[in-house]
Amino acid sequence: MTILSRFSTLLLASALLASPALSTELRIGLQDDADVLDPAQSRTFVGRIVYTAMCDKLVDVSPDLKIVPQLATEWAWSADGKELTMKLREGVKFHDDTPMNAAAVVATIERNMTLPESRRKSELSSVAKVEATSDYEVKFTLKAPDVTLLAQLSDRAGMIVSPKAAAELGANFGSKPVCAGPFKFVERVQQDRIVLEKFADYWDKDKVFIDKVTYLPIPDTTVRLANLRSGELDMIERLAATDATSVKEDASLTYSDVVNIGYMALYVNIANGPRADNPLGKDKRLRQAFSLAIDREALNQVVYEGTAVGGNQPFPPNSPWFNKDLPVPTRDLEKAKALIKEAGFERVPIEMQIPNNPVAAQMMQIVQAMVAEAGFDVSLKTTEFATLLSEQTAGNYQLSRSDWSGRVDPDGNLHQFVTCKGGINDSKYCNPEVDTLLNEARASTDQAVRKQKYDAAGKILNDDLPIIYLGHQSWIWATKKEVTGFTPSPDGMIRLLGVKKG
Repeated sequence: MTILSRFSTLLLASALLASPALSTELRIGLQDDADVLDPAQSRTFVGRIVYTAMCDKLVDVSPDLKIVPQLATEWAWSADGKELTMKLREGVKFHDDTPMNAAAVVATIERNMTLPESRRKSELSSVAKVEATSDYEVKFTLKAPDVTLLAQLSDRAGMIVSPKAAAELGANFGSKPVCAGPFKFVERVQQDRIVLEKFADYWDKDKVFIDKVTYLPIPDTTVRLANLRSGELDMIERLAATDATSVKEDASLTYSDVVNIGYMALYVNIANGPRADNPLGKDKRLRQAFSLAIDREALNQVVYEGTAVGGNQPFPPNSPWFNKDLPVPTRDLEKAKALIKEAGFERVPIEMQIPNNPVAAQMMQIVQAMVAEAGFDVSLKTTEFATLLSEQTAGNYQLSRSDWSGRVDPDGNLHQFVTCKGGINDSKYCNPEVDTLLNEARASTDQAVRKQKYDAAGKILNDDLPIIYLGHQSWIWATKKEVTGFTPSPDGMIRLLGVKKG
């Protein structure tokens, strides 16, 4: 070998060792920006997508919607249904190298229950106390039987965070979150990117094939897809239904979809501050008229090209929890006009806030036109999604369009939204009879009894309409062909274990 060739070989080897190309980065385009990255405080769907990579939970949800082990390896209920004992996975570390053990679980659950800013309080409201019964075993003692607790622990309420980081950062935990997932937090630039990197000591690290994950919020679906096609992104969530055919026909891309367990809805400000003082918030007849003025099937066929179905409940029509005695209403303009007149109006002005993505905007423009024919003069206020949720919480809205990604247990689609002290009851709707029915549904282990309670509550809610349901869409993803191993799930999460690039 000549001196020149040896030099070239050494140079090439040196370049390869230094090359960032050896590090596999996955760039994921999100429809919205996440809100605060604290499982105790956050509420956005995209935040949950980020957590799926960053924050392991006590239990997870499988693609066939079963509760499966994650940080907890097994669990058992007491005979009276008031105690849940969980055995924890040993040898798990948080991203700050502190141990994930029973003490950490107790600290996280207590933080979720007591932190003033926590949105998990209603999800854990049945818990009287949680205690460490050994280094790797915890026991939840409940005030009353609550079969929904396991499902709550499969989401943010069950994401275990570092007690050390939580104590140091308090309510500012979201500025540098520390969890026990496959990827750890690196940086966040609001409205621009969230960057995570592989956690070398992850307990299931043999299934992690990506070194770095960058999430980029791109509300415009057309721009999101263009970035995927150009190679700026490797994967996008919530592909527009109108682009499904072109993605399927693109040899460089892979299309995935699955019907989701959530819903699309309009939230009415019933009693959340001064802005509740508007006709729609004060008179259920106007809310009923608004709902009747919408042609749900036409709406979902036009906007979602047949990939979504119309709905009027928190459960889709194919769900076992759907109340068949309350079928999705057909459009009835004459009845809507009669209700408006009965309420003492000819025209009803209303401001509706909507998220700044084209699909939602198109849908709400169609709704705006539909309800105008009945007598509603709707003005649309477009805002970034995290801001929209913040305004909902603050009561700075009259009518707001927001989607819910859905939960495995029916309680997760309903209780926290409509009970008097529900953690995300932005409408501030309060009906003691509904509270009683939903609390009783939580306590029963008999599915038939639970169904009866949900049906009864649904009948009241369908009359009061604090939430006007529009329908149920499919989750749709598109990825570059070189990305493999992704399994679509009805909960809409992007689980990265087993995912490879290249």
